[in-house]
Amino acid sequence: MAARLAEIRARIDRAACAAGRDGGDVRVVAVTKYLAAAQMSGLRAAGLDCFGENRAQDALPKVEALAGPAAPREWHFIGTLQGNKARAVTGRFHLIHSVDRPELAERVAAAARAGGLRQRVLFQVNISGEAAKHGFTAGELAAAWHRLRSLPGLEAAGLMGMAAEDDPDPRATFRALRVLRDELDPAGAALRELSMGMSGDFEAAVAEGATLVRIGRMLFSEEAGD
Repeated sequence: MAARLAEIRARIDRAACAAGRDGGDVRVVAVTKYLAAAQMSGLRAAGLDCFGENRAQDALPKVEALAGPAAPREWHFIGTLQGNKARAVTGRFHLIHSVDRPELAERVAAAARAGGLRQRVLFQVNISGEAAKHGFTAGELAAAWHRLRSLPGLEAAGLMGMAAEDDPDPRATFRALRVLRDELDPAGAALRELSMGMSGDFEAAVAEGATLVRIGRMLFSEEAGD
């Protein structure tokens, strides 16, 4: 695991350097959705300090089970979040990547206010345009932006998006998300995070400004070293 992480970090550093960036500004979110809590106990020792989970019903028992030295520095919720799970997830994760509609933003904000906290979130944008993908369109997010960023209980930390699996030019797709982020936050004071890039395209994402890359297969698949 440490060797795989070192390879990923080296590739991040090379992609960042080529783009005039510091690779240290890019964090690896280990996508642990297929692992049981018992399989995750050694990940922190291998150098992974941020775990990303997709399903609330699977993730919350892991959050409870992993404590002390085995606990990651941060838990991130990266999957589609159903509205009826917003209260259960809010306050249990350092960052929710997948706020994909105004109604969900309002539910998370209400849950955060009820708990006396502010929940850091990313707004998910359907930058690929695929019908099956969740998320705001760029126009929808821009139109709702003033209201969303002002919701008490939410801390808007950035944007999240995915390129299509067969995207011939993922850099252009990721660039569109970065441009949207810069338009929404021209001063660069608030939306500092760009969650984009996975095992197959993270270098393109790093080249276009990703600060968080979500890596699962390259870390945990038996074929990862092939």
